Amino acid sequence: MSEINFKIDQKIVYPSQGVGRILEIFEKQFNDKTTQYYKIYIDVSDMIVMVPVDNAAKLGIRPIVSAEEALAALESLGENIEPVTSDWKLRYQMNLDLLKKGSIADIASIVRCLYHRSKVKELPILERKLYDSAKKLLIDEITAATGKNEKDVEGMVHAKLEPLGAVSIKKPMLDPNDDDDDDEFSDEFGSSRDDSDDEDEDEDEETDDDAMDDDEE
Repeated sequence: MSEINFKIDQKIVYPSQGVGRILEIFEKQFNDKTTQYYKIYIDVSDMIVMVPVDNAAKLGIRPIVSAEEALAALESLGENIEPVTSDWKLRYQMNLDLLKKGSIADIASIVRCLYHRSKVKELPILERKLYDSAKKLLIDEITAATGKNEKDVEGMVHAKLEPLGAVSIKKPMLDPNDDDDDDEFSDEFGSSRDDSDDEDEDEDEETDDDAMDDDEE
């Protein structure tokens, strides 16, 4: 039997998807093999996904952090940032990889990096989407971990970022000839499903409709 690390009604983080809640833990049989699944509700997208218990760790699904860890991530937004590469595609891939790792410290690092970048030069479309999603995920997890109001947390995040932005405008560290054309770069982050392994995607996660179709058969 698979090792079940979460319980029903537990709040979790599904990197690149959002904060969710375990609705159910159930078994499905397919080709004489019984597989255990987590049924997870993702609040930000109002979506239910079915994730095999055995694949949860591979997909980066983890519990919500403690209040102390959440506040530490919040504080890190105000830290100094190292100069970043002027190659936006490399920068995007590096941050996307961080998001897939999924720790709250990694998510805060993405937000801090891309906020700083946006104050120097407008973000390309893909980086802007990545920034917005990472920031939303960070706010949602801090809210869930601390029990604070979401609007209050949003204001706290902005307050930590804004002084850094003011400094960044005075000290641009990126190549002024940086090419922001992202037309030919695939939108890996834009998908509503996990993109760590396209070939294994159907085994890693199912939507609610997929599960219903299987049940009917």
